[in-house]
Amino acid sequence: METVRPVFAPQLYIPNGVRDVDFYINGLGAVELRRFSNDDGTIHVSELSINGAIFHLHEETRNPASFSPLRHQGSTVTIGLFVDDVDAYMARAVAAGAKVTSPVQDYDYGYRQGDVMDPFGHVWMFESRI
Repeated sequence: METVRPVFAPQLYIPNGVRDVDFYINGLGAVELRRFSNDDGTIHVSELSINGAIFHLHEETRNPASFSPLRHQGSTVTIGLFVDDVDAYMARAVAAGAKVTSPVQDYDYGYRQGDVMDPFGHVWMFESRI
C-alpha cells in the first residue's frame, strides 16, 4: 500500500457566478491546473498552483459554514505564502487588484511580512525570513 503524505490544499470560497479568476494568475503567479465550469460558464471549481502548492477556488455551497468572505465583509483565515521577495509580491498583487491590509515591514521575530486582501475577500500574507 502506498503511503500518502498529508498535503495542505486550501479550498477558498468565491461567490456564485464568478467567471474570471485571473487575479490569482496575474497577482500571485498561480497556474490554473484545471477548471470545472457550470452549464452557464461560471466557475464551479478552479484548481491552481503556486510553485507546486495547490489550492482550489470553489463557488459557495449550501453548507452554511463554508462561504465567501465577501458575504460577511471579512475572513476568518489569513493564507501565508513564503516568497523570496515580499515587496515584489505585494506590488504584483496590488497591481492586479488586491488591497493592502498591512504594509510590508520587518518584525522582531525575524520575518518580513505584508498582507493584502484579494478581490474575493481572501487575506494573503506574503512573508520571508530575514
